[in-house]
Amino acid sequence: MSQPQPKPIDPAEVPALALETMKRAKFPVLATCEGDQARARPVSPVRTDGFVVYVANLRRYGKTREIEANPKAELCYMDDEHNQVRITATAEIVTDRTLLEEIWSSSPLLRSYLGSLENPELIIYRFTPNRVRYMREWALEYYEVDLTVR
Repeated sequence: MSQPQPKPIDPAEVPALALETMKRAKFPVLATCEGDQARARPVSPVRTDGFVVYVANLRRYGKTREIEANPKAELCYMDDEHNQVRITATAEIVTDRTLLEEIWSSSPLLRSYLGSLENPELIIYRFTPNRVRYMREWALEYYEVDLTVR
């Protein structure tokens, strides 16, 4: 059996390819650390702005303590064609009231589950990327996304 040959990628297209992969994949896996042990779990972003990803969380969840102890994290998206986007990021709690209200009003699931934006269990994390990589299936090579280009 011959090895599949990936289609060549124009580096100028990498940001758009990565964003399209994120859109198709929808649910990334979030990796954090608990001490010296990696922890990974699927998450459902409540908002994305380019490569900045927002994730809702409850204070009682393990990832709350993990992110508090070490805000470095990675989100990995993989679509049905096995194209990947890896976002190496730093997490922070969103405190901007206007942004929280925008996220709240656009998320029926949050409103249904938590009842109020004032619910003390609710945390919204912003994962700000410091590195984004894209890989097309079978390419076996990551392409860096230039985060300085908007």
